[in-house]
Amino acid sequence: MRPARLRAGDTIALVAPSGPVPPDLLEAALPVLRGWGLKVRVGPAVYSAAPGYLSAPDADRAAEFTEAWLDPEVKCVLAARGGYGAQRMLDLVDWPALRAAGPKVLAGSSDVTALHRAVHVHLGLDTVFSPMPASVLFDAPAAEHLRRTLFEPEHHRVLRAAEPDVLVPGRASGVLVGGNLSLLAAGVGTAEQGSARDGIVLLEDVTESVYRLDRMLTQLLRAGWFDGVRGVVAGSWAACGDPAEIRSLLLERLAPLAVPMLGGFGFGHVASAPTLPLGARASLDVELGTLALDSPALA
Repeated sequence: MRPARLRAGDTIALVAPSGPVPPDLLEAALPVLRGWGLKVRVGPAVYSAAPGYLSAPDADRAAEFTEAWLDPEVKCVLAARGGYGAQRMLDLVDWPALRAAGPKVLAGSSDVTALHRAVHVHLGLDTVFSPMPASVLFDAPAAEHLRRTLFEPEHHRVLRAAEPDVLVPGRASGVLVGGNLSLLAAGVGTAEQGSARDGIVLLEDVTESVYRLDRMLTQLLRAGWFDGVRGVVAGSWAACGDPAEIRSLLLERLAPLAVPMLGGFGFGHVASAPTLPLGARASLDVELGTLALDSPALA
């Protein structure tokens, strides 16, 4: 089910389901969001100055997310940043209450992959894997792509790789699934595990050495997560080591799946990253370096 697109005057809720939010980056981003004609509500965990690697205690982050979703005026819940911690709050969210509240947009990336999986599994909703505002990577092109996806999704029916790299040639059609590799691997064995069956898998990560990427891909392969996959699209691997080694790893571990594979798509932890819809049906053309959506990301 596709949530509705945003319109001028709508309310968006900024939440912090993972790590602490840098105040300077937040204050720089708020005028951008308001400049889109949105009313911006900032959750308490976003402003929390809690020490450590979490923006607030698990119960507080879960409550912030739940309250934002249950607010009938809120049309989109946007994670201010990633980090770590979204998984820890999933069992504290009242998913039946959120389902009863009706559909709305979830946007974010990185650690928010855990929330994307949960919203898909528990609510049956498409979501958008997007740059987040309290980040040094939220530059003008990234912000504009997110804005157009939220307000004018018909303008982004064909998505093009930033630096297309043909790993395995071919074409494929399927539902876009995936996100951050670390979070997908960490979800194995949980209610939100899901699978790549009949899907085109999006993969990216940051600050993970090549052997760790190998371990996570191997875990997903051995768990059967990739069974029935239709295609693979790789995004950024920022600070993950030698790009040539990563490319070789992707070919070694995933080419035996015998599906089209495209690298260099440019989503994830990189400047000017595009926003990609998770749950949408799309067609992959590796030689052209494109993902063509069957319908706009939002209704």
